[in-house]
Amino acid sequence: MKGAAVPASRDGRADVPNQPDADRARSGDQPDPWSRAGLKLRLERLPPGHPSSPRYDADSGRGPDASGRGYWAEVPRFLRAWADHVRLWPAGRRAATVDRSQDPAGSWRGDGNQYLSPEQHAQAKDVIAGVQRAERALTGQMTNVARENACGGWLEGLQFRRKGEERLKEKIAEKVEHEPGRTPAQAAQRINDAIRYTFCFEPGKYTDGYWDVKQRLEEREYKMIYSENHWPDDPEYKGVYTRWVTPEGQRFELQFHTRESFHAKQQLTHRSYERLRNPLTTDDERRELQAFQRDVCYRINVPEGTTAIPNYGRKGHS
Repeated sequence: MKGAAVPASRDGRADVPNQPDADRARSGDQPDPWSRAGLKLRLERLPPGHPSSPRYDADSGRGPDASGRGYWAEVPRFLRAWADHVRLWPAGRRAATVDRSQDPAGSWRGDGNQYLSPEQHAQAKDVIAGVQRAERALTGQMTNVARENACGGWLEGLQFRRKGEERLKEKIAEKVEHEPGRTPAQAAQRINDAIRYTFCFEPGKYTDGYWDVKQRLEEREYKMIYSENHWPDDPEYKGVYTRWVTPEGQRFELQFHTRESFHAKQQLTHRSYERLRNPLTTDDERRELQAFQRDVCYRINVPEGTTAIPNYGRKGHS
């Protein structure tokens, strides 16, 4: 899982390395982001000190191999592999047939054939407006937590903090379909990631940073309702995924990452994940996608102490 205020880096600068550029307006003459030209353009935009930058000085002692598995050194290979995958399995094959010609005025139908009647659609729009209001207040609190935390953590990918309206409507429609008695408002209350945030920490501060942020959120009377630690044994995703609820009942998602694991999720494996959750993706392609994600995640360095972060989920809330 796109503007909003650009998140500050851990030292207060706005130009955070690896800042996702998926939401930047692309003119018609810009290269495909997964092409070789797109890769070259992204590499040239990286700051000189970034391990993947063409201007990086390997003699400075900060080379990619110094961190162990050499994640940054492998990024160009991962991008080439993804470009090859897209050529082999073009995305156009995944388009579902959607016929809106008979839908009544005011209704909504998603690209995956999810449907909301005119009344449901009107309710969904009201609910989404409420989520947007809740997000503004919540983002203020999360920004304060980022400023106060004692482990040098920073909010990353803040421009993605609110799920897009079309995707929210899809989720609401899916829940209403599966539970016909549920209203759009009730369905929206069960969406955990309508609002989502990511905290990043340097590996040496990661585990302490997790506990620091958790404590500060609980002091604000936010309740953790779910936590899943993917570091120890998930070969296709690295990080800690948590769900929270505010005193007013608004749910939100919070992920904890290092610079490497966030880059991998946002820049490398997100499109793979989107294809994996698409029911039209073939079994053959699924195997390739899973292999790609395992390859990426194997190269991510695991911070010390992550095995001590427990999984957590209350019955009825996970």
